[in-house]
Amino acid sequence: MKKIIAAVLALAGMMAAGCTDDLNQTPVIETDATKVYSTPDGYLSVLAKVYGGFILIGQEKGGGNADLSSLKGQDLLRCLFNLQELGTDEAAYRWGSGDNTDGLSYLSWDANDMWVSDVYYRLYYNIALCNEFLRYCDDGHIGGFPQADQDNIRQYAEEVRALRAFNYYWVLDLFGQGPYVDENTPSTGFTPERYDARQLFDYIDSELASISLPASNEYGRLDSYALAAFKSRLYLNAQSMAGVDRYSDCIAAAKEVLGGGYSLEQDRPKVFNGDNHKRTNEIIFSFVVDGSTSMTWGGTTYLVNGSVANDNDYMRPTDYGIETGWGSFRVKGELVDLFEEGDCRATFFSEGQSQYFTGGLEDGTQGYYSVKFTNLTDDGQPACDPNDGVSTDYPVFRLPEVMLNAAEAVLRGGSGMSRSEAFALVNEIRDRAYGDESGRIAESQLTLRFVLDERARELYHELLRRTDLVRYGLFTGSEYVWQWKGGVLDGRGVDSRYNHYPIPASELTANPNLSNPEY
Repeated sequence: MKKIIAAVLALAGMMAAGCTDDLNQTPVIETDATKVYSTPDGYLSVLAKVYGGFILIGQEKGGGNADLSSLKGQDLLRCLFNLQELGTDEAAYRWGSGDNTDGLSYLSWDANDMWVSDVYYRLYYNIALCNEFLRYCDDGHIGGFPQADQDNIRQYAEEVRALRAFNYYWVLDLFGQGPYVDENTPSTGFTPERYDARQLFDYIDSELASISLPASNEYGRLDSYALAAFKSRLYLNAQSMAGVDRYSDCIAAAKEVLGGGYSLEQDRPKVFNGDNHKRTNEIIFSFVVDGSTSMTWGGTTYLVNGSVANDNDYMRPTDYGIETGWGSFRVKGELVDLFEEGDCRATFFSEGQSQYFTGGLEDGTQGYYSVKFTNLTDDGQPACDPNDGVSTDYPVFRLPEVMLNAAEAVLRGGSGMSRSEAFALVNEIRDRAYGDESGRIAESQLTLRFVLDERARELYHELLRRTDLVRYGLFTGSEYVWQWKGGVLDGRGVDSRYNHYPIPASELTANPNLSNPEY
């Protein structure tokens, strides 16, 4: 069945809108929790809700009956994209003043930034959903079900633990600290303690070490290879996030994925189109987006419609399987400069556009549009009714990222893979990019900075660029600048505090255990 998780999301209507003013609350449920968890189907519906928490806003088509009363009211993927991409050399947001993204774009946010607040509360709302689910997975609650249903629910619980760890990973990456709550935390009358970066990392690490997932699962659900890909990302960033060297563990996790039978999709545009659920040879795990069953104006709809102009006479939305473009964002000129002639990954629309932003980010004639993501099927037709958003799934973990993780970890001193093996992985990616061996590099060219640039070429708009630049010490400071970094045309260095986002001011009021010493 196509996109099983998307189809199951319709069952999640039992979960009602709630408002997480502090982290003591469990999600509000219209029907009593004992009723929701009284049948195996109830557990499946909540599992779908947990998976859908990354790309959906609420219970109704397009985001109605919202889960949270948040400031911008957008889905988590949209918020993550803005925090991970807009302040880097990859993306430029046009409607900055109207959509309150100038703080993100110019690296000048503070503890009252609404996008920062929204991503924080979305993450902890998802964590609350996970904790609630896990509270109902003990023998006392599921012991009366048939054995097959009990076994299924126990597997669901392992998936939910992994998803909770993934939410905590984003807390670690974005904030470098955060309150810690789990299924054993009292739901009322309790002020969560603060975990610092090392404590968050150790918690995530211990969870991933103990979670057991099958080697294969239904599409859109986690399996052991997705868990290994997650580990490779976590361990690559362990030094910059938590001050601990785990490069050898990054390589070991990557090798587990590399031994799992995955292969690069040779027709690369298909990895990002409306039929990309068929690309399980390369895509290890995706957030499932479906215009007919989980329609959203966020998720990949934001990426596809947002990347198509709304006032460019040359660009036709129908060429990308949509009805209208929003003209929201383009790519910065520095990203374009990373590509050489013949590299098929340079999927930019340039007609009528200048490469650089000399007139400011809100000038619609400046900056190329990225058309990496589309809503077209393999045969060139819209994947869903263009009035229902898009049906393009969002690849969370792809084989090329894991390959580049391993190569970088080798260059940083990790053991378990030779330099020549890492070199071969990089050239395999470049062979696909160029369609032949003309893009291959010499082994002497394989440097850390080359890998950083290759990650930008291969992985732009995949929620990784800010993290990558922080890991290299280039996101803040003046060693590397790009147009409008720091809010000036030619770019400038910014304070190192911007390597992390602040805990929202509203949360500091609710939880005296938290603080923002750098802000």
